[in-house]
Amino acid sequence: MAKNIFLLSIFLSITIPFQKVTGQEQVLGLEQAKSMAMTQNNKVKRADQTIKAAEAAKAAVYASNKPKVDANLIGLHVGAPLDVLLPGFNANASLGVSQLIYAGGKINTAKKLSNTSVNLYSNEKELTESEILLEVETTYWQIVNLKGKVELATKYISLLTELLKDLTNSYDAGIIYKNDVLLVQVQLNQAELDLTKANDGLTLSKLKMTQLIGREDTDFAIEDSISVEKNLVEERSPSIAIEDRPEIKILKNAVELKELETKILKADQRPTVALNINGIHAVGENINFSDRSDGLTSYFGLLNVSIPIFDWGGRKQKVKEQQRKMEAQKLELEETKELLSIEIQNVYLEWQQAIKKVDISEKSLVQAEENLRLYQDRFEAGTVVGKDVLEAQVLWQKAYSDIIDAKAGYRITEANYKKVVGTLN
Repeated sequence: MAKNIFLLSIFLSITIPFQKVTGQEQVLGLEQAKSMAMTQNNKVKRADQTIKAAEAAKAAVYASNKPKVDANLIGLHVGAPLDVLLPGFNANASLGVSQLIYAGGKINTAKKLSNTSVNLYSNEKELTESEILLEVETTYWQIVNLKGKVELATKYISLLTELLKDLTNSYDAGIIYKNDVLLVQVQLNQAELDLTKANDGLTLSKLKMTQLIGREDTDFAIEDSISVEKNLVEERSPSIAIEDRPEIKILKNAVELKELETKILKADQRPTVALNINGIHAVGENINFSDRSDGLTSYFGLLNVSIPIFDWGGRKQKVKEQQRKMEAQKLELEETKELLSIEIQNVYLEWQQAIKKVDISEKSLVQAEENLRLYQDRFEAGTVVGKDVLEAQVLWQKAYSDIIDAKAGYRITEANYKKVVGTLN
């Protein structure tokens, strides 16, 4: 038993180390996992495509007030009796240039709107990235947590097996009752079930990580152990942190879009001026009406002025509708700021609680380790029974499990705080 106690003391390192990686498994670090997620996650890729689509739409808007050139070619053959009125055979070619001169400010407003749309989708990508990064970090520490649970369950089974062996020998010698053996056997069965659950949870968590980082297999190992530097970063002012949140940037973009859309609707109430110039060349039998020759070349220009006069208030009501939507968007922005301020303060308090939980769990583990050591010494001396050692082992197992959970929870809460204040990267 002295050898077991020595091994147990080595195992009870407060940093909770895990097994070394063996075989051909790739070692995956947290920063590497984040980097892979930012380039290979499907949500991030989709956000990139959305931005590119918005940039293409922006380029189209910027091209809308430039001159447009169109060419047309037409070949025509008519039969009797139309050939009396029209040439039997003719071909026409035309080249037209059109230019929008004035549209009530609609084009410039549309350009601003397209810029804002690109910014909105860029901020949506930033939000997507922050959510993915939090998922990656949460899943990463869950994997580390479950690895710890697998290690703990394995060590616990080893301790229970050794105790069961000693108690079985005592029972065979008629020193103790069978129920003492059965108590350990029941606890051993539970420990084996816990090991199965931990292994299954580890497999599922690794599968989730593969989906997040765009990896095709789970043949990787996590390099970290759950260690904690229990130093709170300086609490960031919610009012400052909120302005860096992508959710707020998105809502500000949405308000700006509503304002620009209102301006476009107002522009519909103003005149529109456009100029069009077309050149024509036609070839056909007696196609020139002036001298009955077979060729005709000419041009014409067209200036179009469209002035809205009366539409029973339809355009005016559309402007009002858009203004009301804009005001609703502003109210949503203000409400979101209030909710985010509460969220930031709440997560900061959770982080403080996580540190306290780690402190308490560390103390409990040290006490449980010492308690188990004392009971094992007394068991060897014959002053306590196996049931007492079993109870000490159960307390030790719970204390060890609690500290694994506390340290993983600390890391996850830390990542969540960085996310809510806009510094997670």
